[in-house]
Amino acid sequence: MTASRVILTADDFGLSPQVNEAVERAHRDGVLTAASLMVGERAVPEAVAIARRNPCLAIGLHLTLTDGTPTLPPGHIPALVQRNGRFRDDMAGLGLTLATSAAARAELRAEIAAQFRAFRATGLACDHVNAHRHFHLHPVIAAAAFAAARAAGVRATRIPWEPPALVRAVEPGARTAPRALAPFALLLRRLAARQGLAAADRVVGLAWSGGFTADRLAALLPLLPPGRTEIYLHPATAGGFPGGAPGYRYPEELAALLDPRVRQAAARLTTGGYAAMLAA
Repeated sequence: MTASRVILTADDFGLSPQVNEAVERAHRDGVLTAASLMVGERAVPEAVAIARRNPCLAIGLHLTLTDGTPTLPPGHIPALVQRNGRFRDDMAGLGLTLATSAAARAELRAEIAAQFRAFRATGLACDHVNAHRHFHLHPVIAAAAFAAARAAGVRATRIPWEPPALVRAVEPGARTAPRALAPFALLLRRLAARQGLAAADRVVGLAWSGGFTADRLAALLPLLPPGRTEIYLHPATAGGFPGGAPGYRYPEELAALLDPRVRQAAARLTTGGYAAMLAA
């Protein structure tokens, strides 16, 4: 295989009307080929309607276990939530809890299963699974998520490792992913393979998360090496919505997906969702 095959994904689908509108615009008028749905968030019904009227947009599960709303009642998963009923935001502390508590791991498996059921209830085909804030880099979460994905018939996942050389080819001074993530990404790839889950050869989006501008995306696309690449962004028509990340330049990421230079570069590549791009 020598061609460059590209998945262009929007995360946080269903989080807010601003995200939903951007996803539809970026797919219809731009280069977006996939979106990852947060099934516990308030704008999910609108997101599902958008997905149904755009059948070529591949939809996956954006598994949310931190910084979001659980699918199960908070009283059923006390180890995973704060007093306000939302997931814990202390990822390191929650990760330690999951590593040391069998009860917390049971709650984790229950919540993951509930999110897969919620996705199935939409009637949409699940193209892939990944995790909000890449929390599936935690091996306990990865093992539970990948087993649930296999049981649900999902065949692809994101391995969040970004080649530093590719980022620096676009922006020499860019701050790249910490080398400490590499062993976790390698373990993640092995865990995924055990469950029969495919993954792209590389991912781009970590270094520029919240700031993936049109200039960066237009410069990146012609440099992609052969193989399969996922590029993920966080488009929205405006910031300031509940659950939004402080400092994220949401409208600029939408503009990147609509930019004429980006559209021209993407037209020379084979693009689609995970199922299509990983099939060959």
